[in-house]
Amino acid sequence: MRYTWLGHASIRLEIGGEVLLIDPWLEGNPSFPDAQRDVALEGATAILVTHGHFDHAAEIPALAKDLGLKVYGMIDLTQMWEKQHGIEAVGFNKGGTVRIGDVMVTMVSATHSSAIFNADGSTAYTGEAAGFMIEGEGRTVYVSGDTDVMADMSILQDLHEPEIGILCAGGHFTMDMARAAYAASKLFRFSTVIPVHYKTFPMLEQSADTLKNALSGVTVLDPEVMESVDL
Repeated sequence: MRYTWLGHASIRLEIGGEVLLIDPWLEGNPSFPDAQRDVALEGATAILVTHGHFDHAAEIPALAKDLGLKVYGMIDLTQMWEKQHGIEAVGFNKGGTVRIGDVMVTMVSATHSSAIFNADGSTAYTGEAAGFMIEGEGRTVYVSGDTDVMADMSILQDLHEPEIGILCAGGHFTMDMARAAYAASKLFRFSTVIPVHYKTFPMLEQSADTLKNALSGVTVLDPEVMESVDL
């Protein structure tokens, strides 16, 4: 299994023979080096989207068309894209599980908003925000999506027993490093935690030190953008 951070909340996860792009936002992402675009997208087999905000979803319809990839996400959002952009998508909802090759993906709860802001200033509702439990190679990875700490996390631990947690931790729009540490230590039993959704903008946290210092006995990884880590 290999993890590559594409900057902000964008992730490349190689698992079970699949190359999953999760919330891929490359064009306009101030953290992403444009010169490495082809490397980031090479061999991708599917796209997962957690919600409709621009910093997660703005580029997905174009990427899906350019790369010929199927998009998996909240049915409200994927149906909109199917009609507007003619992409191929699999819409599902919280508690639902889809198969991507030998990988199983379950959509789980997140507490956050989800909308697309159109060029004319109007807002399009895109269903609720979500996270994912991704199972492959005999292991489970939790991708939180954008969320705050929530009591549901203890249920997700019981049901899925994720070993790896990829957690939003930048604050302002999501839980910060301290709240992510609370979730990881009180509600989950991860062996490895990876923060995302930070450093991108000045209003977000710039360091993972708070998370590292709060989690004893847990490996906290904070690789640089486009640095691949074998998990």
